[in-house]
Amino acid sequence: MKLAPLDLIADGKARNFVLQMRAGRFHGFVVRQGDNVRGYVDRCPHAGVPLTQTLDDYLTPSGALIACNWHGALFEIDGGRCVGGPCVGQFLTPWPVEVVDGHIVTAA
Repeated sequence: MKLAPLDLIADGKARNFVLQMRAGRFHGFVVRQGDNVRGYVDRCPHAGVPLTQTLDDYLTPSGALIACNWHGALFEIDGGRCVGGPCVGQFLTPWPVEVVDGHIVTAA
């Protein structure tokens, strides 16, 4: 499924996507680093809530980590492992995305 052109997300930024699925709505986000993208389900493993209170505001100010705005958990972009906050050692749920012909696509 084609989500968007890669250029929709600025390099070093993230964007929320909501997909209507047969079983309901899916909420995920994609982080862009150059020509590479990483996708995760928009749910903190600590509290089970979406990571951000502000649309598309998933990264720390430096852009080096993913941040949960609710309780301060910090996650590595590459792999989604929590490295700070209340859920250290837990992981974000990956969402398989990739870039094909300049577009972000997903199988889900």
